[in-house]
Amino acid sequence: MAGNYAHDNEDLGSTFSEDPGTLAVKRAENKLRHENLAGRAGRAKVSSEDFRDKRSLASWIDDRQNVLSMNAYDRHKLLINEYFLYCTGSTEQFERDKSRDKTDYDVVKSNHRFLWTEAEVSDLTWEQKLAKKYYEKLFKEYCVCDLSRYKENKVGMRWRTENELKVGKGQFICGGRKCEEREYLRTWEVNFSYVEETEKKNALVKARLCPECSIKLNYHHKKKEVNKKSKKRKKEKKMKKNKRKRSDSSDGEDIEGENSSKKSKIEERQQEKKASEVWSGAVTAEQEKSREDDFSEYLDDLFL
Repeated sequence: MAGNYAHDNEDLGSTFSEDPGTLAVKRAENKLRHENLAGRAGRAKVSSEDFRDKRSLASWIDDRQNVLSMNAYDRHKLLINEYFLYCTGSTEQFERDKSRDKTDYDVVKSNHRFLWTEAEVSDLTWEQKLAKKYYEKLFKEYCVCDLSRYKENKVGMRWRTENELKVGKGQFICGGRKCEEREYLRTWEVNFSYVEETEKKNALVKARLCPECSIKLNYHHKKKEVNKKSKKRKKEKKMKKNKRKRSDSSDGEDIEGENSSKKSKIEERQQEKKASEVWSGAVTAEQEKSREDDFSEYLDDLFL
């Protein structure tokens, strides 16, 4: 019975496993399981793409706000840097034309004037105004000379700067551009003629030079030397002129005084004549007023 029972169970198991109904159920369960797994995987993939899109959108918004908050120069630098980092190709179009670059020194040099006239001061450009401001800071008593081309009769002159004035260049030191001599300096008065913007101009300037530089300055023709004697002569001439003016004024005052004294004497004589005429003339008897006349005059004065 045990064996038959076992045999019967095996037969039942085999017949149950080979039942087409159970196989169909298993297949349906496996299919449903695979569909569920595939659906879960698909849903997970879509959610990661959404996350990436949202992340890229948020970063783009942040970058846009950052760019908008920049000024024009910083924005330009950012775009150029990104171009060099992420874009390939030639960058010749970004090269700047340096021939147009000008510093303040270039502007002053191109618009400099040795002397500014009133006609040139009106209607100035900003470059000319900058050169005019530089000109106003110069000290225009003595000049600094460039004598490197003295044999060609070409001498360059310019006014002294503030630092040169403090050091004494051009006054206590030789005014030659590369000379540092301090002894036996001589002062020369030069009629400096120059051409500025196709216009010839003249200026009377003074330069203090050492003997060697003085020879170079006077190589073609001698200039006028300014020394103490000439200054003394000028002072003496001024003193003489002042004395003449004072003498002329004093003579005029003397003449006026004589005329006034004569006038006063004439007036005194006329007054004396009048006084004598008063006492020499006939005495006129005054008419006595009546009491009524006095009373009427009193009332008239009272009611005026």
